[in-house]
Amino acid sequence: MRYPGWRLLLFLSAASAPCYWLYLGAIAALGPDPGKVLVDNLGQGALVLLLCSLAMTPLQRLTSWSGWIAFRRQLGLWSFSYAVLHLTAYLYFLLGLDFTSFTLELIDRPYMAVGAIALLGLLVLAVTSNRWSMRKLGKRWKKLHRIVYPVLLVVLLHMLWVVRADAGRWAIYAAIAAALLLVRLPSIERKLSCLQGKAGAK
Repeated sequence: MRYPGWRLLLFLSAASAPCYWLYLGAIAALGPDPGKVLVDNLGQGALVLLLCSLAMTPLQRLTSWSGWIAFRRQLGLWSFSYAVLHLTAYLYFLLGLDFTSFTLELIDRPYMAVGAIALLGLLVLAVTSNRWSMRKLGKRWKKLHRIVYPVLLVVLLHMLWVVRADAGRWAIYAAIAAALLLVRLPSIERKLSCLQGKAGAK
């Protein structure tokens, strides 16, 4: 089924969200480090969109509405886009486009190396999210896209290292991620399928 109206609404919402983060960065200009605020907000946006993408399958099974799945790929692509913006803002605002310093930070700072691994994982998912890749890879496509789960864990580890002083905020995202991973356990998936079957029978 196609949901052009919902897809357009989701696209416009996600496309306009960076303006909100830029606005936050402008407001924070009165603070000591507005560039870091922008970098952190864009990274946080990438994580939120990744969690939303992973939530589509459980929502589809709970509600029996296939429209949720129609949004999954788009949310995943926006998560990758935000991750790229996160890196770009980091290079521009915090390093002044000094790529030599960036290389050194990748070596010296573990959270940078972990973030780079997460971005590479999101890149693989993004470039293979199209129908051509699905046809070309066949059954291997699903196996490949299961790397989204370790990618999510790596993203959370990256964030934990970055926001160590605000572990409470990180714990909220970690709890949501844990719930989304737990519902994918075979026993819980079977229960969700049973609930979907009962809902469809009514």
